[in-house]
Amino acid sequence: MWSVVWAAVRSKAPYVTFPVAFVVGLVGYHLEWFLRGDPQPRPEEDKSISEQREDRKLQEIAGKDLTKVVSLKDKLEFAPRAVLNRNRPEKS
Repeated sequence: MWSVVWAAVRSKAPYVTFPVAFVVGLVGYHLEWFLRGDPQPRPEEDKSISEQREDRKLQEIAGKDLTKVVSLKDKLEFAPRAVLNRNRPEKS
């Protein structure tokens, strides 16, 4: 008789565990929300990521003179170095 009971419990386990897990998760979610309350937005989160990035870039270039740049003739490398220098001819 016990083997029949255990076989029935094994076969019906997903139908029992899913609703139980759902109820436990739902209660836990609402309990956590009740204990923490509504989150207060921080002032830095008012701006989007792209706006924060633009502000940071503007602050970085605020004190620089952008008219003075290195000439392309003076630069030694025009392109980034290839991996292991396999695709670049040797310089004389």
